[in-house]
Amino acid sequence: MTDPLHSELLEIALEAGRRAGALLRDGRPADLAVAATKSSPIDVVTEMDIAAEKLITGLVAERRPHDGFLGEEGAATEGTSGVRWVVDPLDGTVNYLYGLPTWAVSVAAEQDGETVVGVVVAPMRGETFHAVRGRGAWASGAWAGERRLACRPAPPLDQALVSTGFNYVAHVRAHQAEVAAKLIPRLRDIRRGGSAAVDLCDLAAGRLDGYYERGLNAWDWAAGDLIAREAGALTGGRPGRRPSGDLTVAGTPGVFEPLQRLLEDYGAWHD
Repeated sequence: MTDPLHSELLEIALEAGRRAGALLRDGRPADLAVAATKSSPIDVVTEMDIAAEKLITGLVAERRPHDGFLGEEGAATEGTSGVRWVVDPLDGTVNYLYGLPTWAVSVAAEQDGETVVGVVVAPMRGETFHAVRGRGAWASGAWAGERRLACRPAPPLDQALVSTGFNYVAHVRAHQAEVAAKLIPRLRDIRRGGSAAVDLCDLAAGRLDGYYERGLNAWDWAAGDLIAREAGALTGGRPGRRPSGDLTVAGTPGVFEPLQRLLEDYGAWHD
């Protein structure tokens, strides 16, 4: 049964994501200025990043003034409706700065603490991914119309293609490299795309068999996690836990659990 509220939230998320994506794509200045820094000089916040979040929060507030927000660039309000928007206006900032195509706008809506809508717009790839809880995951792109997403049949772990990401803090990144070095002999290969949201959507689309990363925030994975799960993937954190800053793991059934176990054995969640 279709929930009218969820359909409304999806329409708003799609419009917000596409408008923010167009702003970022078309408004990117040649001499992209840096507005501030985050945890290290490598991890930058751009003026366009902040502008995209303002566009999204402004649009949502106009349509649903009583909803709450959690955004990467500082939007944080409680709201009174039971709905909260979790927004990463530009996931893959370094890719964006360098002109690489793998960056995205991620917009998720939670109802009473559970993600019910997820939208990821990847403008330079010409792709939009979306999901509503219980209604499957879908994408539009170079192909005609929308297509329903389904993750790949699970291969043996040694034939699995797995993506990951690295922290911007040097000593954390060094430990992550040690974990990756242990994993590589156990897998087909490892990829590093630079956008958690896109990696999770690529898992949903059958382009990856697994994904893991340490140090993510809720806005990094909220939309992509729902899209991956609605496409048949399993997601979590450390064994028995939900995705968190300690660890986020996703994979096709059959890859998820052995990958999660290896990451736990290798101490992927701590230095």
